[in-house]
Amino acid sequence: MTLVKFNERKDTGMLSPVFNDIFENFFNDAFISDRMVSRIPAVNILETEGHYHIELAAPGLKKEDFKLDLNRNMLTISVEKQNEQMDNDKKYNKREYTYTSFVRSFTLPDSIDDANIEAQYTDGILKINVAKSKEATTPSRQIKIK
Repeated sequence: MTLVKFNERKDTGMLSPVFNDIFENFFNDAFISDRMVSRIPAVNILETEGHYHIELAAPGLKKEDFKLDLNRNMLTISVEKQNEQMDNDKKYNKREYTYTSFVRSFTLPDSIDDANIEAQYTDGILKINVAKSKEATTPSRQIKIK
């Protein structure tokens, strides 16, 4: 048994079925390829007692492709990479270049130790560890009321 997508057509009198088919195919999910979709990497943010941990999923890149900037309490992660492999010995009828670009920014709390930020890129995951300042890591305690 084959499943077939069923589109109930209501005659609106505005467009003929031919135009409906054209527009339906244009906006069909299968028509929109990966190249037309914005690729902003997913991120996980975890807070522990002494650190903030940011994990950004960006497979297929190298650590040299990333640029990390800290401006006051704004951490910005950016990538701009273009694959320019030209092979003049081949005659292409169609060639699609690879271009990757994104920017993610995070507002960090004032309680960070900006001199103690580390980053590493392994297995397609950029991991950034931001240490909290000593004032922010004081253990919680209960205060007695007098």
